[in-house]
Amino acid sequence: MLTVILGKVFNHLSLDSNSRLTIISTHAVIGTLVILVAGIWDAVNHIQNSPEFFWSDPHIVVYSGVFMVAIASIFSVNLLMKNSIHGILKRGMQLVIIGSVMQIIFGFGDSISHDMFGIDGLLSLTHQPLEIGIVLSALGGFLIIKARQNSNLKAFLPFSIVTFLLITSWLGFNFALYFGHYVQCIPIHLIFSSGCSIL
Repeated sequence: MLTVILGKVFNHLSLDSNSRLTIISTHAVIGTLVILVAGIWDAVNHIQNSPEFFWSDPHIVVYSGVFMVAIASIFSVNLLMKNSIHGILKRGMQLVIIGSVMQIIFGFGDSISHDMFGIDGLLSLTHQPLEIGIVLSALGGFLIIKARQNSNLKAFLPFSIVTFLLITSWLGFNFALYFGHYVQCIPIHLIFSSGCSIL
């Protein structure tokens, strides 16, 4: 049912494959960057003891980034179903889809967790899979841009690399908190404040 509806929508859009790939890759990368910036903003709010609720300003910005990645995922599903795509391009689109699904599932799980148990730290059963989904989306966007270097996406490649490195650094820092958050938060607290704001 959903695929039929999406098929009709995409037929009315009548975009060629190159335009769809541009939409997929830019939405995956920019959406990831929006999520990262809003996540840091949310962490700063935690440091300032601002009230935490589902529709706070940083959360709305996070949700808009997740929505952008979901749009990229929907376009990816449509393109993969209608065309024979192989190699790095196919892998990138699959990563965008997997990352988007992980963000939606674990984001919803995180919301339920907050409702049941209150505010948790960055090290939780929902945060790390959610962050892995964000990293996968960024990697997928990068791979699509890398596969399409001969197109107009070439100028977007450095931006996608920086976005992937930033989100991977954020995830790596949060995973490092498992092994000694007090020591690691002190020297680089100002750079990765989201990793130290709530433990």
